[in-house]
Formats: sequence, structure tokens, C-alpha cells
Amino acid sequence: MQKSPKTVAESRFTLSALMGPLDANLHGNVHGGVIMNMVDEAGALVAMRHARAPIVTVAIDSMTFMHPIRVGDLVLCNAELTFAGRTLMDVRVQVIGEHPLEGITTVTNIAYLVCVALDQSGQPTPVPPLIFETPAEEARANEARQRQEYRQQPRIYDNPWNKRE
Repeated sequence: MQKSPKTVAESRFTLSALMGPLDANLHGNVHGGVIMNMVDEAGALVAMRHARAPIVTVAIDSMTFMHPIRVGDLVLCNAELTFAGRTLMDVRVQVIGEHPLEGITTVTNIAYLVCVALDQSGQPTPVPPLIFETPAEEARANEARQRQEYRQQPRIYDNPWNKRE
């Protein structure tokens, strides 16, 4: 069954949280795992809003921490769909750290997640097509298609922990 197309704006979402001492290490820097959890949650919510179905995150492309987030900073995870395939969705999450007293904001991370919509039996299910309204959305969709093509290429991993004896 073909679902009605949706725009990027219809599922766009921002997750925010104020970082406290329990989120950080002894140096006052927020743990990467706290940020990764927020990114996964924001991405999943965007995918669920688009698909109106349960989803699973199947991949997170590399996440580089470009700047630290400190205790007392507000973290904003701005998430939006960049591509919708038959059952999978590519979600872009931009992480911003904000010093709320000074109003200084810094992009600290950008991550791309691949989410798959599931039916009631836990099997992949079709998602609505995605409508692009701006040149920036179209450009991000083209980048998402390239990432998806790259992910589908066969790989040979030279990881000593994965070698079989």
C-alpha cells in the first residue's frame, strides 16, 4: 500500500536538555555516550513521525566530537529526514551546544542515522515518500543517496578481532 508523501518539515524535531553533573566526567565535559543517546533518540523520533510506525536504528555514520559540551550547557539535537527509501530512512542530526547565559552556540556534531520502519510483526514496512521543498533539502537527499550507495558496497574488514581461526 502506497502511503501519502510527506515533507521534511512534517517530521522535523528538536530534542533539548540541560547538561548537569551526572552527564559529565571529572573535567566537566559531557560524556560522548550522553550525546550519542540524545542523537539516537532525536533521530528515532523523526523517523517515527515520518513513518508513523515503530522504528529501529540500524546504523549511525561516524560521529566526531568537534567541540566539547560542558556542564551547564543546553544541548539541542536538530533532527530531520534527508531521504526515504522503501522501508529505510536517513536522518540528519545536528548537535548544538549553547551556553544559555551568554547565548553562544556551537555546532559540536553532525550525525547521520539509518532507521528502518517496522510493522506489527517486527518486519520492515514501507514508509511514505519524502517531498523536498528547498534546494538544501534536495542537496541533502542527494548526499543521503550517495551514503546509501556507499553503505551497500561490499567491504573487506581487516579487523584482527573478527578473524576466524
